[in-house]
Amino acid sequence: MTAAPRLLFHVSDLHFGNEDRAALDWFAQEVARDRPEAIICTGDLTMRGSAREYAAAQDYLAALQAPLWLVPGNHDVPYYHHMLRRLTRPYSRFRGLDAAVGGALAPEGLAIVPLKTVARAQLRLNWSKGRVSEADLDAALHGLAHHGDASLRLVACHHPLIAEPGGKSPSTRGGARAVAALARAGATVVLSGHVHDPFDLTIDCEGQPLRLIGAGTLSQRLRSSRPSYNRLVWTPGDDLRVTVRQADR
Repeated sequence: MTAAPRLLFHVSDLHFGNEDRAALDWFAQEVARDRPEAIICTGDLTMRGSAREYAAAQDYLAALQAPLWLVPGNHDVPYYHHMLRRLTRPYSRFRGLDAAVGGALAPEGLAIVPLKTVARAQLRLNWSKGRVSEADLDAALHGLAHHGDASLRLVACHHPLIAEPGGKSPSTRGGARAVAALARAGATVVLSGHVHDPFDLTIDCEGQPLRLIGAGTLSQRLRSSRPSYNRLVWTPGDDLRVTVRQADR
């Protein structure tokens, strides 16, 4: 008997503070119609990490009435003009949001493991770029080991771990090391956002395939794609099928 397909939504870069209300309404309609088992949001829920933006994000996400998994993006920490808060309490508002609407249990047979790629400060001018620290990678590897019996093991992070498609910017610091370690640990897929254009590629890591899937944006900060999200359909024992759903314009 063939197992029933499982439906997940992967969304990213909502950017409350510069959101696209029509795109958000469209996504909410998609959720209400199809009722995914989980929505995985890979960061940049806000524009400047302000209390007002987080409140708007919480209201919207709670109204979706769906199981949510959240990871922070570089825009989810206080911006540079709030440097003291950025350096001392960078993730307090994100953690409050996650406690209020996130942290859902993963569907049966599926592991969703977070990997933080955001840093409060870096030894380079552009702090928006990704970085994977040893501690954050170790936490993700521990999570994968804890879910070793899961048939599909997803890692959720904000920044693409290797050079972004099309060479848009340098790769995430520590990203290549992380990719190899995650593949060895049995990760199936790495979900990310940040670049505002969807992508889907599979790379070989020392003989282990690892699929890298990026989501677009539901904000006004468009690049080459319309507002979109990824629709993931997984049948246990079969491949993961990914469809990019774009809002009509």
